[in-house]
Amino acid sequence: MTNLLKGVNLYLIGMMGVGKTTVGKLLAEEIGYRFVDTDEVIVKAAGKSINEIFAENGEAEFRQLESDVLAQVCAFTKLIVATGGGIVMQQQNWSYLRHGLIVWLDAPIQIILQRLAEDNTRPLLQDADIEGKLKSLLEQRQPMYSQADLQITISDTETPEEIATRILATIPSILKPQ
Repeated sequence: MTNLLKGVNLYLIGMMGVGKTTVGKLLAEEIGYRFVDTDEVIVKAAGKSINEIFAENGEAEFRQLESDVLAQVCAFTKLIVATGGGIVMQQQNWSYLRHGLIVWLDAPIQIILQRLAEDNTRPLLQDADIEGKLKSLLEQRQPMYSQADLQITISDTETPEEIATRILATIPSILKPQ
């Protein structure tokens, strides 16, 4: 697979809670790439949590940090990159994402709701109607997500390992022969 990808980065996009970080780590291990989570890089660089960045500086500041991190990350090769769910909404980010192969992990709202039920670290979900909020975010983002090179629809019975295996099995079908 490494030969097939020729060092090209793999960018995982999709809603929060779909498993980008978990699946990303498995993919990196499987093909000998390094793993980067843009949210983790932002937290380290800013020295505060994403919730704190949103609360103290606002979403616009967070999105700018996110773009800066993505710009730096795309200078490297042989990376699996888990991105924040909203990264696709900034037009400039697509110029960075297009440097690699973009994989959309697409999970139904019900699966995302189950996974995020106990998670209070997501600033965009500080909302009384979490399901409504997720649906509206997905509606806004879906047209952008659908521009990915590869769409992987996740079922609730699938393990992260099975999802990673499916991604690796599907990649050859979307790579253009050199």
